[in-house]
Formats: sequence, structure tokens, C-alpha cells
Amino acid sequence: MYDFPSNSAAHKRLWQAFQESVPEAPELSSADNDLIADWLRPDLFLSQTCSLPFRAKLHGHVNLVASPNNNNEGCPDGYYNSVILARSGSAPYLPSNDFILAFNEPLSQSGWAAPASVGIVGKSRLQTGGHAASALAVKQGRADVAAVDALTWHFLCRDWDQADALQVVAKTPPTPTLPYITARTHNPKPLRDALNKAILELCAQDRETLQIFGLIDISADIYTQYPLPPTP
Repeated sequence: MYDFPSNSAAHKRLWQAFQESVPEAPELSSADNDLIADWLRPDLFLSQTCSLPFRAKLHGHVNLVASPNNNNEGCPDGYYNSVILARSGSAPYLPSNDFILAFNEPLSQSGWAAPASVGIVGKSRLQTGGHAASALAVKQGRADVAAVDALTWHFLCRDWDQADALQVVAKTPPTPTLPYITARTHNPKPLRDALNKAILELCAQDRETLQIFGLIDISADIYTQYPLPPTP
């Protein structure tokens, strides 16, 4: 879910380390346009999804493997939040909702469900198709604020030379990180153990690059306790 170009080499090394413990693991592949269909494939070996699709569409149809610990600032292990971005020096008064909200898609925990849960919905909304695109929409003045997950914001601050044009004006409450899943036909425990081993065997620089520092076991019941948001 965070396949930035600068993360690609570290992702490949992580998968290679995983394959050493799980030789039957396939080669890495990219998602098709229909993510839900991909996640519901009966031969899905391992993937990462968002917590909103997990509880809205996938729960009961896939096996939960584990959740990554991304060491998100101000969040418990295995949790993350959204940052609300505005142009530097021009933050709107959020309680008024008198602003245009850029969000990636309706089935996004961090882009839509998290801000909606605290009433940050805007007078109108601009669907952008991606978190980075939401940040760019604010920078370009097509929206006033954007809801972007904190880990994506970390990567944008690292890689994007225009990130200083934006500022964080609010943060949403923490929710569980984006879980790893497998098809119902697969036993999740060996996959969890092998993935955790692979993460811990990565060099410190690769873990820092990917912002993955281990796995946390968060039950499906904890994910599904969060309500589904209204349609934007």
C-alpha cells in the first residue's frame, strides 16, 4: 500500500527475505484496477489492505495475518492516524466545515472515514484517487484541506520537494494500521511468522525506508468495532 518508487528496492528485499522462509511464495505482483476483486481472489497469497475495505467488504472472506508497526508518532504500536493538511499560512477554521476537502476515495479509512468520524467533511469534497493527489490538490488551490494518512505524509515529506507548501492543522484519533491479509484457504500463522522474521532481518536502513518495524496482532473484532462512515 506504500509502493513509492523510493521504497521499491527495500520492498523487494523484504519479499526476498520472506521467500527464504516460505519458498512457495510467488513473485511480487502489482494490483489490478479492481482492488476488492484482487483481495477476494481465492489464490491470494499475501497482500495489504486498508482497514475500511477490510471491515466493509473483506471481513469473513479473507484471513487476517497481522498488522504492521509503523512507529507512528503519538500512536500506540500497530496504530496510525490521518493528518489534515492545509496550505502553509492559510489554515481554515475546521469546525465551520466551510472548506473543500480533498480525499482519495470513499473506501479509505484515513482519507475519508477518519476525518468523517470527527466531523471534518467540508462544505464540498474533491475525490482525487490518491493521498499524494489530495496533497497536490491543496497545494494547487483546488481544495482547502486534505485528509492524508500519516505514513504517506511521512513519505511525501521525505520525497516531495513541495511538501513545505503544506502544514498539518489537525490529526485524527488513532486506528489500527493497514492489515496484511491472505485468502481463506491459507493458514495465516506461518505467513505471519515468516513476514515478521523477514522484517526483523532487514537492515535498519530498509526498515527505516519502509517504516515497518515489526508486526502487531490486532484482532478482526477490533477492526470491525469502528463504524462504517457515511457516503461522501
